[in-house]
Amino acid sequence: MESNSLKNGIFSFIIPGLGQILNGDAQKGAALLAGAVILHLFIWFFMNNPLGSLINTAYHAYAGYDAYKNY
Repeated sequence: MESNSLKNGIFSFIIPGLGQILNGDAQKGAALLAGAVILHLFIWFFMNNPLGSLINTAYHAYAGYDAYKNY
């Protein structure tokens, strides 16, 4: 099962929430996906700089880690 948890973590790193949905936690996955959309829009319009990219990457990393550890 290690490969599935790693795969879901990678999916969720690329698209936050996808790994959680594949893990069976659709509500958390939808919340993470909605949060990612809002965060991306906020960064695009108000914080389009290296700090915004760092925050965005951290959010993606959290989503990937959460999908990996909760498989």
